[in-house]
Amino acid sequence: MLDLPILILTHNDADGLSAAALLARAFTRAGKETGVRILGRGENPWMDEVRAEVAQTPKAGLIVTDLGIRAEVIAPGTIVVFIDHHVPQGFPTDATVISGYGEQPTPTSSLLAWRCAGVMADIDDLLWLAALGIIGDLGSNAPFEELAVAKRRYGAAVLREATSLINAPRRTSTGDARPAFDLLVKAKSPHEVVSSDHPETRILQGAREEVSTALQAAKRTPPKIRNGVALILFSSPCQLHPLVAQAWRSRLKGNIVIAANSGYRQGWVHFSARSATGINLVEFLREKAPAGADANYGSGHEQATGGALRPDAWNEFVARLGFGPEARVTS
Repeated sequence: MLDLPILILTHNDADGLSAAALLARAFTRAGKETGVRILGRGENPWMDEVRAEVAQTPKAGLIVTDLGIRAEVIAPGTIVVFIDHHVPQGFPTDATVISGYGEQPTPTSSLLAWRCAGVMADIDDLLWLAALGIIGDLGSNAPFEELAVAKRRYGAAVLREATSLINAPRRTSTGDARPAFDLLVKAKSPHEVVSSDHPETRILQGAREEVSTALQAAKRTPPKIRNGVALILFSSPCQLHPLVAQAWRSRLKGNIVIAANSGYRQGWVHFSARSATGINLVEFLREKAPAGADANYGSGHEQATGGALRPDAWNEFVARLGFGPEARVTS
């Protein structure tokens, strides 16, 4: 069994992809094979379908990174390690948990992966991967020494550009982040990511153009404000709700901003919540949770969270926030 690959489950954003790429490349240098499964829209490690897939995959162990932490078992009888920085929704008794939550500042999953992977192999030349994940989640001014070193070594501008490209495909109408991961595994530097030396770069550039066009349309949707909550409700096949929420956050500083997308996934309303008020958004959503809320609702960070609700549950949710028919969606 120990000769089998290590299976890595990861999120499809820059932080998750960089964490998985760091771990995969470090294991390769240490002489160990890996398999990486990128979870896409509507997927999480605790879904029956994903757990069945994990059970059927030959593996020596399982690493779950940047996908949250819960108490539920994913792979009974398997060595499981969580590497994560989100607010834990519970702690599993059958797994090792490496969490950045509670540290100040909170290290991203990719930075935690960088610190862990350094035990297995010399990965100094892969520091830029951790930097992409940090920038993707916390921006280029995040107060980590590792990021400062990477900026001096590679340049802040190229790191930001590489992060933008890596983040683009998950937001497209297809949501296929595999080209971004493949590029992170083969590139020797962030300069190689942003150059056109690899076909994946051109795919990412096209993805960014698609998302940019869709975002401009979504940002023209005016907010509706009730009881200190600003709601921007729109419909797009692209994953725009986090970007729209972040854009309005700085303009509506006295409100909790909720950007909701009824067209992202059939039969669901996906939403992102942001606020400049300092309120704990995870607790806020917990207090306002509708009867239909499940594991897809209210996970993430205290200042950046969201979820997905079925139409009936969404309509109950917005009613609890004080909105009327203008905020409801049809099944």
